[in-house]
Amino acid sequence: MLFTTLPALAFPIIDPVIFAVGPFAIRWYALAYIVGLVAGWRMAMRIAVRPDSLVTSTQVDGFLLWATLGVVLGGRLGYVLFYNLDSYLQHPVDILAVWQGGMSFHGGMLGVILAMLAYCRLSGIRFLAFTDVIACVTPIGLFFGRIANFINGELWGRVAPDVAWAMAFPTGGPVPRHPSQLYQAAMEGLLLFLLLNLLRWNSRVMDKPGTISGVFLIGYGIARIVGELFREPDAQIGYLIGGTTMGQWLSLPMVLFGIGVVWWSRRQPAA
Repeated sequence: MLFTTLPALAFPIIDPVIFAVGPFAIRWYALAYIVGLVAGWRMAMRIAVRPDSLVTSTQVDGFLLWATLGVVLGGRLGYVLFYNLDSYLQHPVDILAVWQGGMSFHGGMLGVILAMLAYCRLSGIRFLAFTDVIACVTPIGLFFGRIANFINGELWGRVAPDVAWAMAFPTGGPVPRHPSQLYQAAMEGLLLFLLLNLLRWNSRVMDKPGTISGVFLIGYGIARIVGELFREPDAQIGYLIGGTTMGQWLSLPMVLFGIGVVWWSRRQPAA
């Protein structure tokens, strides 16, 4: 069977720097983090004021700084450990150069989980009730992060010569590729957000703390595993066993653990 290479769509060239004043620059990627954290914080506050909420808006309000530290520190360390450890061992100072890119969702997630464990313990908050609230708003940040990846022309997809909407990315060579950042924004951001917040309105779900958190882990893990089928793996790692990727291997435990969390939470008495 013969395949014809369709002409690639023009990539919309957008300066990754929104504006700069001397050495100070605001980038789309940084703005995505700020908008994701602030929008998530505001929505979590609204969830917490519902009469059936097991956490208060004051408790949510105090977590913003903890969440920011968990996302940034965890995301950076996760990238260092999971994706490029050899390079950073040779040049450890580069670990601090976050403006050069290199953040891992899985590392950021672990960072936020540790932050929630510490925060809930210090504040006397029910951990799974709190994680349910944070899980509902996390896809907001995931959506804006993937859009920023697209604007930056990074983390592009695999070669797709027969896909009508394929694009030639500036750093991906002249070949047409899947705009996988947009696929991931739709799956990890929009679809996961809708699923979790539809569940949030079900009182039988909210009475079982941990259910939404488990569904988030399952939903993100599946979305990431599927998204990786269209995304070009990191050059320094490439494909792993059977054509799998590091992102898929890191997401598989999320799915399994999420199933365990949902199973456990559904067996507990109603809150």
